Amino acid sequence: MEKDKLTKVVEAARLYYQLDYSQQEIAKRLEVSRPTVSRLLKQAKREGIVEIKIHDPSQDVHLLATDLAEAYGLLDARVAIVPEFEDQIVKKHIGKIAADYLNATIQDNDLIGVSWGTTLNEIGKNLRHQLLKNVSVVQLNGGISYSETNTYAYEVIQMIGRAFHATSHFLPVPAIVDHLLVKQTMEEDRHIRRVLDMGRNANIALYSVGIPTNDSVIVQADYVSEQELEAIHSKSVGEICSRFFDEKGMLIHEELNERTIGIDLEDLSRKEKSILAAGGPKKVEAIYGALQGGYANVLVTDHYTARALLEKKQGR
Repeated sequence: MEKDKLTKVVEAARLYYQLDYSQQEIAKRLEVSRPTVSRLLKQAKREGIVEIKIHDPSQDVHLLATDLAEAYGLLDARVAIVPEFEDQIVKKHIGKIAADYLNATIQDNDLIGVSWGTTLNEIGKNLRHQLLKNVSVVQLNGGISYSETNTYAYEVIQMIGRAFHATSHFLPVPAIVDHLLVKQTMEEDRHIRRVLDMGRNANIALYSVGIPTNDSVIVQADYVSEQELEAIHSKSVGEICSRFFDEKGMLIHEELNERTIGIDLEDLSRKEKSILAAGGPKKVEAIYGALQGGYANVLVTDHYTARALLEKKQGR
């Protein structure tokens, strides 16, 4: 190709593809006709000066999900594309993907155990109604008697119950009590014992993960002592159903764990589907710890968190 013509081809391509000039504007700038600009752009593609690649985000997330499942030994993984790595935005997108997964997963006769929190609330809001038979939903862990942040414990159960025409079962006790004897006394009540047994026997569990910050609802609820709070901040990376664990998924405070009312984390790992729905920049370490502990066999997260989890698994 002649040098002068090559120069025009490159310049036309640069103006059109990089600087968003219209073909009419390029024609005026290069002092050629508009059909000539069209021919220059076609030649740029033909000669390999311009390469057009179509980036399909949906294909990327399918690959990410497959890689996550393989890396962490999961039954399944679902990844949401999020426009921004910000907590509230991530929760909304995870809520939609997780709701779709539940709608495709829940069947007649399922017993669904659920925790509470803002992520679970987003999932509940996005569920489609299905007419199923003999489905029950049960609260997996105790709640918070007072919190400036809504935990949505009641709302989550209600939304899932309505979506699947399920019978709802609540656990009307605190997440953590002051003394082991108090917990033992509460668990002797036949109604509470029945709900706890249902949570243990649920074939499907749905929950998120919390992080041990000062604005955590568990911390704000004043359920833990100063000594326990110090252990939480220094050793814990996250909590599931109010049970705190480290980066390897190991419980960090046996006495605190013994005073916690609700499902044991080991019971989560035995579920047919143990679904962890969580993501965002603050929760990568917590999700990693939960996966290292083997508590979840299904993960629903966002594409930024998915990449971070794969990098951690690869030691990068």
